[in-house]
Amino acid sequence: METWKKQIGERALQSGIIDNPAWLERLDEPLPAWAVLQMMLELMEKLEPNYSSYD
Repeated sequence: METWKKQIGERALQSGIIDNPAWLERLDEPLPAWAVLQMMLELMEKLEPNYSSYD
């Protein structure tokens, strides 16, 4: 596996995007659509937190 892929995987592990170090050995495997969608939903929640206005 290329070094750049390993570096991306290690950054993802350190930042909490992935929580299982076993993924570092499986970075060339395709992800199911549900996994990609779950990551995108979690990202959207972090970028646009739900809050109500005081108005």
